[in-house]
Amino acid sequence: MSTPTPKPVPRPSSLPRPQAARTVTGTTVDHDAEVRRAIEHGRADQEGNVFVVTADGERAVGQYPDASPDEALEYFAKKYVELVENAALLRNRLSAGAPGREVVSAAKTLQETLPEANVVGDLKGLSCTLDTLISDAQATESKQAARAEAAKLEAAQEREEIVAEAESLAKRDPAKIQWKQSGARLRELFGQWKDMQRSGPRLPRAVDQELWGRFSQARNTFEHKRKEFFAELDKQNSEGKRIKEKLVVEAESLSDSTDFRNVSQKYKDLMSQWKKAPRASRKDDDALWARFRAAQDVFFAARDAENAAVDEEYKGNLEAKEEILARAQGLLPIGDIGVAKRELRVIQDEWEAAGKVPRADVSRMESGLRDVERALSDAEDAEWKRSNPETKARTSGALSQLDDSIAELEQKYEKAKSGGDEKTVADAQSALDARRAWRDQLAQTAAELG
Repeated sequence: MSTPTPKPVPRPSSLPRPQAARTVTGTTVDHDAEVRRAIEHGRADQEGNVFVVTADGERAVGQYPDASPDEALEYFAKKYVELVENAALLRNRLSAGAPGREVVSAAKTLQETLPEANVVGDLKGLSCTLDTLISDAQATESKQAARAEAAKLEAAQEREEIVAEAESLAKRDPAKIQWKQSGARLRELFGQWKDMQRSGPRLPRAVDQELWGRFSQARNTFEHKRKEFFAELDKQNSEGKRIKEKLVVEAESLSDSTDFRNVSQKYKDLMSQWKKAPRASRKDDDALWARFRAAQDVFFAARDAENAAVDEEYKGNLEAKEEILARAQGLLPIGDIGVAKRELRVIQDEWEAAGKVPRADVSRMESGLRDVERALSDAEDAEWKRSNPETKARTSGALSQLDDSIAELEQKYEKAKSGGDEKTVADAQSALDARRAWRDQLAQTAAELG
């Protein structure tokens, strides 16, 4: 077998120093031990030519001029150990969670370099190590793909929930939407969406576009409704402001009036109109109400002062009427109707002559006198009923009819007794007793009328 001519390489200034064991996270490579084992898979001649020994024979890997065979072998063995360390690094990356496909690619690339690598070492053993690494990385890649797919499904579901809530907010009746809270919630949902896009798994393009389209449409619909709602609200506020400004102007024009009776009613009408008018903006509504209320206060303060002065003036009248009312109440209960009528007529004349009383006492005083007048009227009605000729005649005729009916029932009763039927006797007795009781009551009434 022909031996390839080794390629000369530059001579280093000094031989590499022996290195202690190197540790790569997870897998540890004992550098010096690896170098010693690697040397066993090569040889070097006195000219510095170095060969790696494989199952297929020797292969020249390079030349280390002006060095001993041991030094030359050690140099190329160290280059082999670098490949071992690279394999160990890939294993550690896989254990640390690196994408399996990246480890597979790197391991295959490293493995492909082994047949022509200018190193001395157990190339077959390293290739087997890489085969195991590639297999493990492929299994990891499958698991990672499954987890990634599950994560995508979960992310899609989370975004679907965001979209569904946004669509629910957008579908609400504008009149029932709490705009501040709902707007804040929609912004929170948008923030969650951006966080998912930034740090979450990437969704398939079609799914991402479909969900984003729905979410964007819901946000646009909500914003459109919000603008329409507040535009209409501004319109209503403007109309409310216009109406209430007019009411305020009228209220202020009446505030100095002394026509207390008529203007009081006008203020009530203005208040009714105010309640029916649309609301202005909160700031305008509060300011207009303050003016409206101030105008009312001026008017009603003047009216109350006027009433207080009048009431003070009427206190003397109240004392007089208190005495008159006491005399009227002394007529109760009504005895002689004629005498009571004459005395009450005098009392009523004195009552009118006494004048007005303070407002707070009007109802009490008038009610007291009406009670006496009502008692006299009731007594007159009762007297008339007792003396009414038609009532007497009706009572007398009814008594006569009852006497005839009682006589007939007495005959039936005697006949029933002679017949011996107890039930017939009992029925006849009951009918006779009822008719006699009726006659007794009517006879008492007739006596009262007489």
